[in-house]
Amino acid sequence: MLFLSFSLVKNLPNEFTAKVIGVKDGDTIEVLYKKEPVIIRLEHIDCPEKKQAFGQKAKQFTADFCFGKKVKVISKGKFDRYRRLIAVVTYKDKILNKELVSNGYALHFKKYSKDTSYTILEEQAKLKKKGMWSQEESIAPWIYRKRTSKKDTLQKL
Repeated sequence: MLFLSFSLVKNLPNEFTAKVIGVKDGDTIEVLYKKEPVIIRLEHIDCPEKKQAFGQKAKQFTADFCFGKKVKVISKGKFDRYRRLIAVVTYKDKILNKELVSNGYALHFKKYSKDTSYTILEEQAKLKKKGMWSQEESIAPWIYRKRTSKKDTLQKL
């Protein structure tokens, strides 16, 4: 994984425009800002993992939405434990984070977000049975990750 140079992190504005050069998964993209790669973790949401149902579809939705395009990145200057910038990404007045939720490819990550507009979008997607909500049962990505890490630990013993 590529990391930002220290000087760029220090001088990264809260709003900037950058070209999307990679889509890691549904909620993680890579942009090029001032010739430096910046990994973005989409704020307020959590997409299914790649091996989960709708994980690949979430990644494809994100790629279709923004790959190769110049997007606006809006952040509070915070990074997660993997050194990804936590941000909202917009393209042509549409917010990728909200589009993923309203199309059923992401859940509102309430543990890290108090923005109730995402809860409303999630409820609407559930009612319309969009994306992951078209299935009988969906496992939240954070629960899936816990189960997977426990299995890995058990297999190592």
